[in-house]
Amino acid sequence: MNRLSGKISRLSTAKALCAAFAAVWAAAAFAQAPPPPPYFPPPQLDSLVARIALYPDPLLAQVLAAATFPDQIQPAAGWADQHHYLTGDALARAIEGDRLPWDPSVQALLPFPSVLGMMASDMAWTSDLGNAFLAQRQDVMDAVQRMRRQARDYGYLQSNPQVTVSSGPYIEIVPVNPAFICVPAYSPAVVFVRPRPGYVVSGAVHFGYGITIGASFRSWGWGANRVVWPSRTVVVNNVTWNRTWVNRAQYVHPYPVQRYEPARRVETHELRPRSEVEREAPRAGRERVEEHRDVHRDERHEERR
Repeated sequence: MNRLSGKISRLSTAKALCAAFAAVWAAAAFAQAPPPPPYFPPPQLDSLVARIALYPDPLLAQVLAAATFPDQIQPAAGWADQHHYLTGDALARAIEGDRLPWDPSVQALLPFPSVLGMMASDMAWTSDLGNAFLAQRQDVMDAVQRMRRQARDYGYLQSNPQVTVSSGPYIEIVPVNPAFICVPAYSPAVVFVRPRPGYVVSGAVHFGYGITIGASFRSWGWGANRVVWPSRTVVVNNVTWNRTWVNRAQYVHPYPVQRYEPARRVETHELRPRSEVEREAPRAGRERVEEHRDVHRDERHEERR
């Protein structure tokens, strides 16, 4: 009898240990499980993409890709603001020379301090946009098309000397000059609402502000960014952007530029934040203003490099 009792006791202890181990393992697995993807219903997606829906397709592609790295947006916006006086080849050399640690999709927006500044000023929006693009890419692209269709049907979105707006089943916005990327200025509260009688719609979207992007920025994808609308495919650097909610920790999009660790970052240029006049030009959709560039000093700086 004692032997039977001992065997039962040992069996009970073993079962208890197994149950405890299983509970610990389950808790650990639960703690390590990735969070579920977010879900944004169509009305929320419409609101989310409204402020960028009228961007030309190449710029839209870059903004969506960069938004998937929200933690890098604010430092990149600061760098872009303080180096705004550099353009073209000089800016491309500065990006490489400073060994910037951000993803190339974020670096690709450094020529656009107003765009990065907009993203950095509302990080909740930027994070939601990036998460939506990671988890619901096709839904995001459908939302862009819905908003573009509203702006076109209400008369706000039309072809002009800067962009061509297609009239097919999918509305494309393509720069007339592929090397000049406009940043349209508009109020979502105006252009996605039916105009009241007598309202002049032609002045609601301004395409006057833009950035010239030359061959020196090809390494960051410029010249090879587009949206294939029938399949809702975003192409960055001539390769389909395949970063998703599931693979976001592992996916590395192909770029020819070198990637650096944060510890290797350097600063080799004078820091000159934009003036209020310079900030106002993109907000109003006017031609770029460079208020305080000292051309001769820039030339001397380039000669010393």
